[in-house]
Amino acid sequence: MTDPVGKLPSELDQLPDRDPEETAEWAASLDAVTKAAGPHRAAYLMRRSLQHAEGAGLALPKLLETDYVNSIPTAAEPAFDGDLEMESRITAWNRWNAAAMVTRGARLGVGGHIATFASAAWLYETGFNHFFRGKEGDGSGDQLYIQGHASPGIYARAFLDGRLSEQQLDNFRQETGGDGLPSYPHPRRLPWLWEFPTVSMGLGPLSAIYQARFNRYLANRNIKDTSNSHVWAFLGDGEMDEPESTAALALAAREQLDNLTFVINCNLQRLDGPVRANFRVVQELEGAFRGAGWNVIKTLWGNAWDELFQLDTTGALVRRLRQVPDAQFQTYATRDVAYIREHFFGAEPALAELAKLLTDAKIAECFYTSRGGHEARKVYAAYRAAVEHKGAPTVILAQTVKGYTLGKGFASKNANHQMKKLTIDEFKGMRELLGLPIPDSAFDDGQVPYGHPGADSPEVRYLQERRAALGGPAPARRVHAVALPEPEERAFAALKKGSGKQEMATTMAFVRLAKDLMRDKETGKRWVPIVPDEARTFGMESLFPSAGIYSPLGQTYDPVDRDQLMYYKEAKDGQILNEGITEAGAMADFIAAATSYATHGETMIPFYIFYSMFGWQRTGDQMWQLADQLGKGFIVGATAGRTTLTGEGLQHADGHSHLIAATNPASLNYDPAFAYEIAVIVKDGLRRMYGPEAENVFYYLTVYNEPKLQPAMPEGVEDGIIKGLYRFKEGTPASADAPRLQLLASGTAIHWALAAQELLAADWGVTADVWSATSWGELRREALECDEALLRGEQRVPYVTQALSGAPGPVLAVSDWMRQVPDQISQWVEQDWSSLGTDGFGLSDTRDAARRHFGVDAPSIAVAALAQLARRGEVPASAVKEAREKYGL
Repeated sequence: MTDPVGKLPSELDQLPDRDPEETAEWAASLDAVTKAAGPHRAAYLMRRSLQHAEGAGLALPKLLETDYVNSIPTAAEPAFDGDLEMESRITAWNRWNAAAMVTRGARLGVGGHIATFASAAWLYETGFNHFFRGKEGDGSGDQLYIQGHASPGIYARAFLDGRLSEQQLDNFRQETGGDGLPSYPHPRRLPWLWEFPTVSMGLGPLSAIYQARFNRYLANRNIKDTSNSHVWAFLGDGEMDEPESTAALALAAREQLDNLTFVINCNLQRLDGPVRANFRVVQELEGAFRGAGWNVIKTLWGNAWDELFQLDTTGALVRRLRQVPDAQFQTYATRDVAYIREHFFGAEPALAELAKLLTDAKIAECFYTSRGGHEARKVYAAYRAAVEHKGAPTVILAQTVKGYTLGKGFASKNANHQMKKLTIDEFKGMRELLGLPIPDSAFDDGQVPYGHPGADSPEVRYLQERRAALGGPAPARRVHAVALPEPEERAFAALKKGSGKQEMATTMAFVRLAKDLMRDKETGKRWVPIVPDEARTFGMESLFPSAGIYSPLGQTYDPVDRDQLMYYKEAKDGQILNEGITEAGAMADFIAAATSYATHGETMIPFYIFYSMFGWQRTGDQMWQLADQLGKGFIVGATAGRTTLTGEGLQHADGHSHLIAATNPASLNYDPAFAYEIAVIVKDGLRRMYGPEAENVFYYLTVYNEPKLQPAMPEGVEDGIIKGLYRFKEGTPASADAPRLQLLASGTAIHWALAAQELLAADWGVTADVWSATSWGELRREALECDEALLRGEQRVPYVTQALSGAPGPVLAVSDWMRQVPDQISQWVEQDWSSLGTDGFGLSDTRDAARRHFGVDAPSIAVAALAQLARRGEVPASAVKEAREKYGL
């Protein structure tokens, strides 16, 4: 609705105006300027007024978008702390070798990417020469999230530095021989170099934010001083389309993570074409980051543009830059000067007059090559401003040309991401442009040569001296893992003795165990509980007052439940990471904690508890990132299974996470049925992940919300629990010739199997042994290892085959998961095999009704067992029909 004169109502209309006459005078002045000097002048004055007000400390909303110019004027750039000519030569060698490595590999068909590093070279080189702290100095050094497609340039620098050989460069993307280089940053494949896997685009920026936050968490909990660690995330402008890329911007600003810098390489191109063909991605990103509370630095234009801006006395140039869409600007970089004069400068008379003052060479320089991201002084100024800024994270929007220095065939072309090699002639042209002393004779064999100035050359000495001053090589991954002492046995003993007459869900059993382990004198402080805003669902509220919820501000308010025993307590040194409704954020937290043993030399024990449906299904890509980064810890899928979460229905009913988890080689997956099994699994997990012979694995445990009596642990079952299968309850034969079978069950399904055992014995004279299958996945993993051993001539019998060897009758497996989960082991079971599961979509109902629907309740198991025995002729076929009628199936 508008008022009578058509003016939209504003929040200002609700504020009292103490001097309407003065207000009217200000409005009249603005109208006068607009009329006399034009709207552009009026807008300029308004923005200058806002800038002045901000400098004076007046609390005003900030503009979300500034002009399409550099944030730091040339005159305000700090002195360059280095030898620019020397660094230019180093960068030239790295550009050459990155392109040579990919081209040589392309001839073998392994591919690679050239254009990304070509555009970003100075963004990396300036950091390596002046800012990125290594791990050989004080503290942990900086954490570098390298843009994946730029990896050839990082390898090229390591080659110049003597950390990689020419043979290793030739093994780019050829890893099977054991001395190759992975395509992208990959700690599992090259663990001495890479720290963070970043090619699953979007996860890098998300992880960088939570890494910076975790650095503060370690410091605030007095575990390690991380004040000298800075997190640098190098990203592509196209990558920012991923929702994960911007998912946590507000968190970074809210927690004032000034230990974090995003460097976004704005070459205006993604994989197929322009990032924002009809718009301006730099301006869009500026608005998003400013709106989230970040410090934004735009480094767009090189020094060649200074003359143009000085001649722009009317503001026409700045206005025109604000109008031109990205795709058109890319076109300018590929057309002749006449085209630029007509289509850019010809847009308005003031620009046409300006263009008359410019030579063709000047226009060509500005539009073809002169970008802020290609000039070391510009990049240095931006980085210096970023590390000196306090109170907020910084994003640097650096404009570059994709394919820069690779020649006209590459620069700014839509297809350059898919172009994997240069011709010999193109390399010779690149040689001339970079000024490298590579003779024509080096190409005589038809191959592109690598270039190196010599191990004792001024370039290499300079590079190494700069890195030594900054704390050693980078990127680099260092592991100084120290085995953690085993926790006291009493924490595990509480679960091993059972729950007596009190019912307890296995979710609660795990939480109780974690709470007791967090009290351990030696290792308690190293536990990192992580939950995405469902702590009360999992019974974790008892941890609030004792462990505290982490907040860098502490608790600035009086909590509404302060008079209650389990009140909501936030603390600066809080141990719990309660992330709000973001499984992706919680998983990023977990990765930072799970890899702290390498990043900071501080071993932490994270456990992340969540609705199992919202783990592997929703954030499975991050589970792979965790494995890639060699992370350790306990991922806990709570309220697990397809039938235990009553009433929630399809979107909450998980019957498949174990199947997805089984695809990850680093994930050890367990579906414990009883509290004591959890105790045994967690204890063994601590040994395997944090003991003297620590393994780079993590655990996935599923726990249930269904209260049950928890039995005491039988003797001698520990080995079977860890390996994945043991006989829990042997059936008592009604007679010597009674039909017999084996019931295998995992998780909550063991209760249905035990009930079925009683039905079979009481109603049909059938004896069933009930086995607890704690891990279908570990049984399969060990069996596969046995199969592989056979290929080497070793005779090994899988554990599952040994365990069931000689067990009478067929095998019937049941779980609260899809049948494919237990079916993983069927080929190594010598008995007749059958399975029951919860295939299909979930639904809302009671537990009993849901289990009857899926055919996994006790009567359904009994009928399936009788059907197996009938096929073998061990019970009459009529027994199956009678049983269905008896149980109402």
